[in-house]
Amino acid sequence: MLKISLRAVLLVTLIISLIGCGFHMRGATDVAFSNIFVQGNTLVISKNLTKSLNTSGVKVLDSAANAELLLEMVGEESEKRILSLAGGGTVNEFELFYRVHYRTKVADAATWSPVQTVEARRDFTYSDANLLAKQDEEKRLNENMRSDVISGIMRRLAALKK
Repeated sequence: MLKISLRAVLLVTLIISLIGCGFHMRGATDVAFSNIFVQGNTLVISKNLTKSLNTSGVKVLDSAANAELLLEMVGEESEKRILSLAGGGTVNEFELFYRVHYRTKVADAATWSPVQTVEARRDFTYSDANLLAKQDEEKRLNENMRSDVISGIMRRLAALKK
């Protein structure tokens, strides 16, 4: 009986400390528009961005006719650079970059905003001895960077005012 009450006290203490510290799950991004038209040739990020917009309650339209905001995905690029070499000339570390260029236009505005860039960067060590594991790590890092870039775009869209 003492164990149950001690566990209950610990559980209640944990819950109160989480509530008291201000922790809360990340919810949907609040944006100042209810629909958007996304255009451009960035297939990889456009699909994930559309999913993120839908999660935030923004309807992604098929045409620009009734859209409150137009979002043009100008381009996306991935880059992999050698960060450091070992004494024998083999690669020790790589640096990954992922950039997305886009611009926006409010429906009643005459001009587009300047092209904006959101970038993510990651470093990772490399070893030929662990080739499959390192390839999997690189894949996960690229997916993580895409997710970070989408979050950055969503934050910038949330900052737009009508």
